[in-house]
Amino acid sequence: MCQTLIAQLQDCLGVDQVITDPATQAGYLADWRGRYHGRALAVVLPQSTAQVAEVVRLCVAANTPIVPQGGNTGLCGGATPDTSGRAVVVAMTRINRIRDVDARNFSITAEAGATLDDLKAAADSVDRLYPLTLGAGHRSTLGGTLATNAGGLQVLRYGMTRDLCLGLEVVLPDGTIWSKLGGLRKDNTGFDLKQWFIGAEGTLGLITAATMKLYPQASARALVWLDLPDTDSAVRAHERAQSVFAGSQTAAELISAPTLALVRHHLPEAALPAGVHWPPSPNHWALMIEVAAHDAAFLESLLDGWQRASAAQGCASGVIVTDTDGQQALWTIRKGLAEAQKREGISIKHDISLPISHIPAFVNDASAALEQRFPGIRIIVFGHIGDGNLHYNLSYADAAQNAVLLAQSDDAHQIVYEVVTRLGGSIAAEHGIGQLKTGWLEQHAPAGSLDLMRKLKDVLDPKGLMNPGKVLADRH
Repeated sequence: MCQTLIAQLQDCLGVDQVITDPATQAGYLADWRGRYHGRALAVVLPQSTAQVAEVVRLCVAANTPIVPQGGNTGLCGGATPDTSGRAVVVAMTRINRIRDVDARNFSITAEAGATLDDLKAAADSVDRLYPLTLGAGHRSTLGGTLATNAGGLQVLRYGMTRDLCLGLEVVLPDGTIWSKLGGLRKDNTGFDLKQWFIGAEGTLGLITAATMKLYPQASARALVWLDLPDTDSAVRAHERAQSVFAGSQTAAELISAPTLALVRHHLPEAALPAGVHWPPSPNHWALMIEVAAHDAAFLESLLDGWQRASAAQGCASGVIVTDTDGQQALWTIRKGLAEAQKREGISIKHDISLPISHIPAFVNDASAALEQRFPGIRIIVFGHIGDGNLHYNLSYADAAQNAVLLAQSDDAHQIVYEVVTRLGGSIAAEHGIGQLKTGWLEQHAPAGSLDLMRKLKDVLDPKGLMNPGKVLADRH
């Protein structure tokens, strides 16, 4: 049966686009962090929606699991097959055309394998902005960001990937194609079906194309860099910024002192710009606020208002960086945080969200509980304070201790997720569930949510072949 399926896939796609050699497959069988390693019957590289549909039909007929994969930059193992060697990995990177850019409608239609950089370049060519910004924008694909409902650095102003999506084209688990692309902002013709597939990580169907929102380009930008003694001060500064900058604020990024120390150690090229000197204390926090406007004079008035409001409240206004090189230097630091952690080595990672007002309580409570359970633990915290999303990662400075720590991951997760849940937060903010958090989702999902998800999964994918073992624990 396996050889028959491989022959059918080769007839459909061409021999060169069906990879069966384990050495050639290797790059598709491990996640970006190197935590998960799987095996596959084949890795296929279709180049059209029609080919994806035929691949799905062939795999379903052969009762073969299907694992979709975009740029393979996910952080929860959602695009990595299991170790059985039964699955077909459907790599979407060749389905990458920009189908349409409608500048007047502020929309773009592109295929799932187009990278974020591709979308940004296409939007820029007509003086528009595609706002979703990730550190791996040169590899992260449109389909992958939709499948995980990625967030990124500009969520505060533009929203998550879900908020940017106007329409989808999806290959369903029976191999049929459902397409509702187009640039409508308002359409109340029944259920909003696209929402079923966004954030579902390929468990309900394979996204092959999407229509996404574009925005006007900003002509003037500035970054405010604040050195603050604690997270409560950071929340208050963010509140002040929201009041002063209102809709012109695009980002608010929080970075702890130990996190910045890792970047400066592993990425020495990511230097702080002139005028920014930080941190004076290992317990301090940096808050980076971006403001964008369509007129330089208006931006200047906003920054003047920020300085006056800060002075009136007896607060520091921070260092204001208006030159392009200085802003780029700060963004290089922020975008380099994940890479610096990767170079540092193993850590236990959490991608969580909280009500913004509860961030200080979480940091204090979780840190105290972890220090008691794991004396000397190093806590690396950074994230998007503007939407309550923290990346809360644990390791020891002594790498030899981290293998032991990793074996105790469940104890660490239990502590962190208990505090998150108690404070009304979520155990998964922007990275998805993948295979990393299926068990924890079982414990922490709101009442009734899992039952509804399973009912939808069973109706659309009765054989359980679409990315099995991801999001929902595999029961087939």
